[in-house]
Amino acid sequence: MVKISFEQKPYRKALMQAYGASCVASPSMETESGRKVLAENPNTPGSLGIAISEAVEVAAKNADTNYALGSVLNHVCLHQTVVGLEALAQMEMADDYPDVLIGCAGGGSNFSGLVLPFLGEELRGGRKVRAVAVEPTACPSLTRGKLSYDFGDAVKLTPLLKMYTLGSSFVPPGFHAGGLRYHGMAPIVSHLQSLGLTEARAYHQTECFEAGVRFARTEGILPAPESTHAIRGAIDEAIRCKAEGRSRTIVFNLSGHGHFDMSAYTDYFDGKLEDRDYDHAELARSLAALPVVGN
Repeated sequence: MVKISFEQKPYRKALMQAYGASCVASPSMETESGRKVLAENPNTPGSLGIAISEAVEVAAKNADTNYALGSVLNHVCLHQTVVGLEALAQMEMADDYPDVLIGCAGGGSNFSGLVLPFLGEELRGGRKVRAVAVEPTACPSLTRGKLSYDFGDAVKLTPLLKMYTLGSSFVPPGFHAGGLRYHGMAPIVSHLQSLGLTEARAYHQTECFEAGVRFARTEGILPAPESTHAIRGAIDEAIRCKAEGRSRTIVFNLSGHGHFDMSAYTDYFDGKLEDRDYDHAELARSLAALPVVGN
C-alpha cells in the first residue's frame, strides 16, 4: 500500500487485516525496488509507480504469485466500459442523451470506462459529446504532462507505454486522492486527448472536498476523494450552463464511497486539509529523464 495512503487511510489497512491479509507500506525494505527508492529518499511518501515496481518484483520472483493491474493498460479500460455501456442504456431509458461526460482521471480506467462507449457512438456518426477528464492539480498528467513513451513504474520494470506522463520517477505530494497519484495516463485516453476528442482540467483538493460535502448533503452519499474531482467538474459545468442560460445534460461517474476516507473529511472540517502543488523542479528533472525511443 502506498506509504502516504498507508498513513492517511488506516481503515483500508484494517479491512485488509480483517480478511487475513498483511499490509506493508511502499516503498518497503522487502524488495530490491523498495530498498533502492528508500536509499535515495528515506522520507518519500511513495507513489503508485513505486508500489507497482514492488508488486511486479514480488510477482516475478515467486511462482505462486501473479500481478493484476487495475488501471492504465488498455485492456483494463476495455473491461471498465461496462460502466459506459450501462450509462448508454440508462440514458435511453430516460429518453435523454448527455451533452457532457465527466470522470475523475488518475490512470484513466474510470474515465475511459464511462466515456469510451459514448465516443464510439460519436465516431460512428452519432451525437457529439464533450468528455472531460478531471485530475488533481498536484499530479496533472493530462494538463501538464508530456506525450511520450515511458515506463509504467518507478524502477522501470514494465514495458514502455505511449502516454501523457510526468515521468516515471515523479513522486507527487501526499494529497488524499491516493488513486489519482499516478504519473501517467492510459495510452487510449492519451491518444484521445491528443486527437482533441477529450479535454482535461485540474483542481486542488480543498475545492473538490467542498464539492463532495455539498453532494453528500444533497444526495446522501459521501463520495471518495477521487470521485469528488468529478463532482467538482460537474458542479462547475452546471454553473457554466446557468451563466450561459443553456440547458445541458451532464453525466458524471460517482466512482466510489468515502467511508474509508473519514480522516480526510475530518481534516477538511477541521481546516487542516491543505492544497498541495507539485515540485516544478522535480517535474522538470523527471521529464528530462524520459526514455529516448527511436531516432
